[in-house]
Amino acid sequence: MVEIKPPITNRYQGEALVEWRIPEYDRYERPKMWYLIAIIVALTALIIGFWVKNYLFVIIIVLSSLIIILNEGREPEEIDFAIHDEGLVLGKRFIDYSELSNFSIIYKPRQNTKKLYFEFESALRPRLSIYIDNANPLKIRDILLNYLQEDLERENEPLSESLARLFRL
Repeated sequence: MVEIKPPITNRYQGEALVEWRIPEYDRYERPKMWYLIAIIVALTALIIGFWVKNYLFVIIIVLSSLIIILNEGREPEEIDFAIHDEGLVLGKRFIDYSELSNFSIIYKPRQNTKKLYFEFESALRPRLSIYIDNANPLKIRDILLNYLQEDLERENEPLSESLARLFRL
């Protein structure tokens, strides 16, 4: 059965040049062995944290474990993403181009890497990573070049995302 999705609504002034839906976060299939290893690592980290009396570390391990457990049964929601002539729309949030410094596209379908990255002007804001899915990366690039500089030095996905995929986090 084909699911009919409602169109992305234009809540912002300006023309939506390209739009698609993205998952709220990356979800990885985890085998039972992953859970066994994760439990062993978490318990070992807890023992070490108590042994060296680093209670902040213990709290971080417990909270991280709870987040993973609570998110396990939840499917990521589909959120709207659109590139407008005035900025980006991510769900209900609008990001003006003036807040962004550059963009880059890593499109390697054989490695299952199809991502659009935005760097913010503020060093305090983390990089924005958008899954391209079936959108045309050449069209996206042509549109964004009118508003932002392209970071041509980035040829691979960031190490943090590679490690997250490797460890299925």
